[in-house]
Amino acid sequence: VQLQASGGGLVQTGGSLRLSCAVSGRSTRSSDAMAWFRQAPAKERTFVAAVKYSYTYYTDSVKGRFTISRDNAKNMVYLQMDSLRPEDTAVYYCAAGPSVIQSSLRPQNAYAYWGQGTQVTVSS
Repeated sequence: VQLQASGGGLVQTGGSLRLSCAVSGRSTRSSDAMAWFRQAPAKERTFVAAVKYSYTYYTDSVKGRFTISRDNAKNMVYLQMDSLRPEDTAVYYCAAGPSVIQSSLRPQNAYAYWGQGTQVTVSS
């Protein structure tokens, strides 16, 4: 299973970006947990958002600004990021967890497959 993240770039404060994650080697299912994490410079990688079935979960700092979605027919997961702030600057990683239960969507070690990351830079 391979994940390929894309869509990162440089944007001004208040701008928008849409990240995409293409999954290959296995068909995604609604029961799979798909997530986005991010790692800011000199910081640990942290949970951003996840989707399992039709349920979505977000870290508090992005609620109301980011939207995670999936298209199982295309084996794709997206992260729409609006009202971006400089503190959103990070490398963003997509992850897939076929065995993740809904009560454990936030820990990194719950996810078996990871993409390579895409850089998001928000200028002030």
